[in-house]
Amino acid sequence: MNKTSRDTDRIFNVILLGPPGAGKGTQAKILNQRFAMAHVASGDLFRENIAKQTALGLLAKSFMDKGELVPDDVTVRMVVERIAQPDCARGVVFDGFPRTQAQAQALDAALAQANKKIAAVLWVNVREEVLIQRLTARRICPTDGAVYNLLTNPPKIASQCDHDGSALIQRDDDKPPAVQRRLQVFHSQTQPLIDYYRAAGLLHEVQGEQPIERVQSEIVNIAERL
Repeated sequence: MNKTSRDTDRIFNVILLGPPGAGKGTQAKILNQRFAMAHVASGDLFRENIAKQTALGLLAKSFMDKGELVPDDVTVRMVVERIAQPDCARGVVFDGFPRTQAQAQALDAALAQANKKIAAVLWVNVREEVLIQRLTARRICPTDGAVYNLLTNPPKIASQCDHDGSALIQRDDDKPPAVQRRLQVFHSQTQPLIDYYRAAGLLHEVQGEQPIERVQSEIVNIAERL
């Protein structure tokens, strides 16, 4: 999708808020391409630190494998380091962060130090039964990180990566017991963020069970109105 001067001249920060499996990553990439915003995903930060076997990464993994949220102090440290990088200067789409009110307040404080703020929070709403179907069908290539879904985006050859033929794996946190735990944790700890951002006048709800193109259109329209 081509960028216009209107798209790229603006500087703003947007949060994509929604449960695991809501499609936040897909929509974040679209915003990244359309508005030249940096895509900051807490999951990517966790995996990068885990791959490098940093102390923060190993600590994060111990919680992720159980389907639990990584503690706020660990997550915030990773995110603050990331948004200080030059590619975030024009704006950021936050994907999977913040997940708690404490994280939201820490993010507000970090942005305020740079004379910035959150422009909008896009709440991608999806029913729990749909989320469980999506998450348990997800498969990952252990070599290049390519993501597949057995229901909506299957590999060309069953159980093999289209790019390098590697055997696809199911992440521990995508297995049924961990998925149920992740959703429980989301509803108990992250749900209050909806009220937090609604009270701030920043919340915009998008129905995440629509076709991807329709969800994309609604999100882009909201961003353009800003």
